[in-house]
Amino acid sequence: MESVGHYSATPSSLFLSISSSSSAKLSGQTSLSSLAFSHRPIMPKREVISASSQTQAPLSPSPPEKENKLWGGRFEESVTDVVERFTESISFDKVLYKHDIMGSRAHASMLAKQGLMSASDRDSILKGLDEIERRIEKGEFVWRTDREDVHMNIEAALIDMIGEPAKKLHTARSRNDQVLTDFRLWCRDAIDSVVERVKHLQVALVKLALKNEGLIVPGYTHLQRAQPVLLQHLLLAFVEQLERDAGRLLDCRVRLNFCPLGACALAGTGLPIDRFMTSEALGFTAPMRNSIDAVSDRDFVLEFLSANSIIAIHLSRLGEEWVLWASEEFGFITPSDSVSTGSSIMPQKKNPDPMELVRGKSARVVGDLVTLLTLCKGLPLAYNRDLQEDKEPVFDSVKTILGMLEVSAEFAQNITFNQDRIKKALPAGYLDATTLADYLVKKGVPFRTSHDIVGRSVALCDSKNCQLRDLSLDELKSINPMFDKDVYDYLGVENSIEKFCSYGSTGSSCVADQLSYWTAKLEIS
Repeated sequence: MESVGHYSATPSSLFLSISSSSSAKLSGQTSLSSLAFSHRPIMPKREVISASSQTQAPLSPSPPEKENKLWGGRFEESVTDVVERFTESISFDKVLYKHDIMGSRAHASMLAKQGLMSASDRDSILKGLDEIERRIEKGEFVWRTDREDVHMNIEAALIDMIGEPAKKLHTARSRNDQVLTDFRLWCRDAIDSVVERVKHLQVALVKLALKNEGLIVPGYTHLQRAQPVLLQHLLLAFVEQLERDAGRLLDCRVRLNFCPLGACALAGTGLPIDRFMTSEALGFTAPMRNSIDAVSDRDFVLEFLSANSIIAIHLSRLGEEWVLWASEEFGFITPSDSVSTGSSIMPQKKNPDPMELVRGKSARVVGDLVTLLTLCKGLPLAYNRDLQEDKEPVFDSVKTILGMLEVSAEFAQNITFNQDRIKKALPAGYLDATTLADYLVKKGVPFRTSHDIVGRSVALCDSKNCQLRDLSLDELKSINPMFDKDVYDYLGVENSIEKFCSYGSTGSSCVADQLSYWTAKLEIS
């Protein structure tokens, strides 16, 4: 039950490829396909985040004998097996392979243009990167733990494949700026995927609202009966929350979309590179202005995970609402068998487990954010190895929030509102009391006075075990002479709903306007 849809249970199985169309559309930048070389464009076609067993070939069970690290020139001893196991990140960061290869293509092309490598070496590198990408996607690439991470695995494999030209690829580049470039590209596409799922859920909720036109439900404050509301109005409240969620993600995308490549370790380089060229080729808005900030910044992941956490809280609240409403005590909704589970011991049980798990998994997404906040809180500038720990919480947050959004939409498409049960529940709680107070205000009674009058009317109903609409006109006049026979046009939930007229309220015409807005915005036919 751990996985939802096609998402596997481990963060390391999360795979996201770049989208040339979405990147170009939102950044307004051109790709390296416009540069003068014959290889395929840097920006490959988009694939939605998904698990890919092909890209997750196991680490070699019998790896070749340990080789010298690419950074090992000043070392006389190799690291111990314990240190190697503890410090490796290839077990989870290999999901960045597409973005790492993208960055290397852009970097190699820039180096050639700047005269820092020959066109022939560039072409050899690009061809080799194409072959490595093909092998990874076919499951033929062996990921080696002794090569530490996705960057060193690909670079070392390229050196094995084409020899000396590959050793020029890391010119004017550090793993510090390289990993940040990969990670920003990955997060940029992850944001696009989450926004897409947000819209999918919005559409499901609006369609559910359209199917339940005119259905009145109790509105609650403090989990106590408050006022009548249209079910459509309630569902659209969640649509509004999701719209803010999408806005936060897109705002984050704007701030994220700056390129650290070329910042090197922290101080930049003395070589004549063109950071604007690589930035444009990768669809970024511009290079980051400060090289120290470029390699140490993790604001973009903190903001991304914060936005995901707020989505998770919204989905948890939706889940709680529907779990309550599916209970026998409420009985307002019936989930279909296709989105319900049973009990191993109680044969009668039918549980809304997907929404319970949505509620539960929100803790996980919030926990991922707290992990990142705690990780970053005491780090000095610039790069520190602690920051290797930033990726797994991000991968997990994205995987989890995508699953939560997907299953929430699935649940929304497979529930029925029990109209008879809801209608029978409506008389309780004096839902029309505030409307009655508004009636007196329209008669010229100050609101505080009308509040007191209606409170005494409710007390009379309590003593008589009846509803406000059941009180006779004489009984109402005994409380206050301002009541007249037109008062009954304000009593009862149906009349009460029709009296709401303020912008954004639960009145029928107001909700119809809201529905029209959302069906147009979400292009629902």
